[in-house]
Amino acid sequence: MILLAPLVAALVCAAALTYAHLALPQQTLISDYALVPGGMAPVMIGTLALAAGCVFLAYGLTVREPGRTAATRLLLIAAAGGLMLSALFPTDPGPATSLSGEVHRWAAAVVFTSLPVAGWTLVRGRAPLPRWNLVRSLVVTAVVALAVYLAAHPAALTSPFIGGEAYYGLLERAVVVADVALVVAMGVAASLDNRLPTQIPVVTRESRPAPAAPADRAKAA
Repeated sequence: MILLAPLVAALVCAAALTYAHLALPQQTLISDYALVPGGMAPVMIGTLALAAGCVFLAYGLTVREPGRTAATRLLLIAAAGGLMLSALFPTDPGPATSLSGEVHRWAAAVVFTSLPVAGWTLVRGRAPLPRWNLVRSLVVTAVVALAVYLAAHPAALTSPFIGGEAYYGLLERAVVVADVALVVAMGVAASLDNRLPTQIPVVTRESRPAPAAPADRAKAA
């Protein structure tokens, strides 16, 4: 059941960010909602809820598949750390760059890159079952959405050529939705996997065969 905790965390995250989107003045980026009155709480709740989902997922994978999921767990913990830092260090209100804004940007970069790679490491070598195919599809979706978002961001050289300033905020929301869905899909897929951690059989003294009697050895000879 611990692997289903990311689903609960994702619902809390989605509810908090949806509230910010509907109840607060429209902002370009999700992190900008933390700068308006009443926006800090829902942004922090949503961000920290997703961080908790990543931690729960990493713990569940530790219990379920400790051998093959080491890289996935490391990336999930990195994403959780990035989410917590991005919640604690708000973005800058304008073009000026502060230490808090720099920490926020780099933390977000860690989150947006760690989660798709975590999904890829988790599904690598898995059977083509529907639940794992969904994770693969969400990995591709998250990577494509991130690539287009980076190309459309006003700081990118490609932004003026594709008019990215008009819609890069929408692309950021697409990246966040893909990442949240990916965390949920990874948790559900892993929870439905029936494989248990490999256990090495221990030979006890009681399980060893008794030595043959002298008469039996003579007959065998």
